[in-house]
Amino acid sequence: MSYWLLRFEASFSHAETWSDVLLAHGALSVELSDPNLDTDLETPQYGEPGAPKMALWAVSRVTALFPIGADAKTLDALMVTLASKYDLPLPVIEYAPVAERDWVRETQAQFGPIKITDTFWIVPTWSQPPEEAHHVLRLDPGLAFGTGSHPTTRLCLRWLCDHSLVRKSVLDYGCGSGVLLLAACLLGAGDAYGTDIDPQALLASRENAALNQLAARFVEPNALPEGRFDLVIANILANPLLVLAPLLAARVNPNGNIILSGILSAQQDEMIECYREWFDIRVWQEDDGWVLLAGAPKK
Repeated sequence: MSYWLLRFEASFSHAETWSDVLLAHGALSVELSDPNLDTDLETPQYGEPGAPKMALWAVSRVTALFPIGADAKTLDALMVTLASKYDLPLPVIEYAPVAERDWVRETQAQFGPIKITDTFWIVPTWSQPPEEAHHVLRLDPGLAFGTGSHPTTRLCLRWLCDHSLVRKSVLDYGCGSGVLLLAACLLGAGDAYGTDIDPQALLASRENAALNQLAARFVEPNALPEGRFDLVIANILANPLLVLAPLLAARVNPNGNIILSGILSAQQDEMIECYREWFDIRVWQEDDGWVLLAGAPKK
């Protein structure tokens, strides 16, 4: 045994304080989660940029991991001390030992090949592609968003596979891991640029391009070349997409296309209304409560 886990529930007004206090007093990590996770009472919180800051759940589950050397008795005494020192109510606490495991191997086991279509697969470097895979994009999970497993990414990848991209220029605005632009290159796209405001995303995207030997270029927004593209992709979230609408619209060729994802079904009408100024746009497909909008410039 190498670690001790403690878990308890705390009210909205105390959960973040407990998180900070535990990290300051030896916890290796602290997670705040919905105590009703995986039940009908679960309350998702997406935390979109630009959206009003949402409170945590009325009651949050606090889970902390402590290193070897701790034990239930020691941690119980620590919690009593911290509750008194920081004027926090002492919760009912669950303690459990956590055995050392091969975390790398266990993490890798969670990520196998991802089927996008019968012939297009995303495959981590530790897995073999299936025999039926004609197009294989190598991608390992990392700090940047986008492995192909999330509905918003799957929707974009399916659209790319369903349309001819040969020699077309592509801009991926908010590239994350680079998965969408790299997929477009694998499917025959020509000039391909991706951009993101997160330096980690640009780094991950460049590494993934090198891994797949694809000529996609990933740059900061102010380093993008001038001009328009045959296809503009933006898989972000609804609020940034609303703000970016004029900018994205100005980047699409008159005979080009735009695809937007990161949009919940309940947000589609507002998004369509916003982009209707420039595009004939509609829902292309839906996946698990998310939609992809596809449009072409108005003539």
